[in-house]
Amino acid sequence: MKNDQKQSFLALAREVLHIEAAAITRLAAQLDHTFSRAVELILACQGRVVVSGMGKSGHIGKKIAATLASTGTPAFFMHPAEAAHGDLGMLTDKDILLALSNSGESDELLALLPALKRKGVPIIAMTGRPQSTLATEAGIHLDASVEKEACPLGLAPTASTTAALALGDALAVVLLDAREFKAEDFALSHPGGSLGRRLLVHISDIMHAGDALPRVQSGCSLKDALLEITGKGLGMTAVCDAGGELMGIFTDGDLRRTLDKTLDLGGLRIDDVMARQPRTIEAHRLASEAAHEMEQHKINGLLVVDRDGHLVGALNMHDLLKAGVV
Repeated sequence: MKNDQKQSFLALAREVLHIEAAAITRLAAQLDHTFSRAVELILACQGRVVVSGMGKSGHIGKKIAATLASTGTPAFFMHPAEAAHGDLGMLTDKDILLALSNSGESDELLALLPALKRKGVPIIAMTGRPQSTLATEAGIHLDASVEKEACPLGLAPTASTTAALALGDALAVVLLDAREFKAEDFALSHPGGSLGRRLLVHISDIMHAGDALPRVQSGCSLKDALLEITGKGLGMTAVCDAGGELMGIFTDGDLRRTLDKTLDLGGLRIDDVMARQPRTIEAHRLASEAAHEMEQHKINGLLVVDRDGHLVGALNMHDLLKAGVV
């Protein structure tokens, strides 16, 4: 392939991106009070936002519906052609229809208007033609018009779909902010994703407790402590007094440091070699906080305590990796 042809590819690609970026910039400038009206209408909605559109507008509509649903505004996508054959029954007078059509003249959407108005469903239209039938028939019109498409033929929806998608994102984010939607709320809609795991998994969900908690009594031999570490497989053991109060911790790292000083371990007691101020974390805190604590202090494990400081569990970096927190 010739170099000048490669440069031509790059030049056209850059032009497409410049045209689409300009379309979004122009969209921001043409926003007016109707956008605020749309936000207020959706905030007052007691039902769901039903998004609909044909063709490329339908694809954009699906993404907008998904974004709304995941950011605190109940929403779903309804195909307009299927709506005309029964799916319109999914809408109630408590719902809102967000209809997307660049031309504003999509037959499948216009065919729904009489039934929608009879059902009393409020309509927000997002089109590229403010004088179109859909725009004028809707209660609120969001202007998503662009000066030109990025397609050299002026045929394939490119800048117009980008503008509609950006406008949908703006709507979702403003609604999110108005609802005081938080990261924890977002995580509840994404329990299977990495964000959900970071925000929903608590230390108490993944820690080793009960018989799985490595623990020895103060005064025991180092040999007994090593057996406990090996048996529980966490690379550490808690050391407690006769009453169960936490006294210290002994880890694989402590063992290596002990061996640097002496190879004669037979006469050592755990109290001679344990670390007396172990780092702990409370069970109710997020597992992601445990990961931060371990990374900050360059350690591989933590002992877990309850709100009163009593030992209740232990976890290590492997537990966090297994839970998908890190």
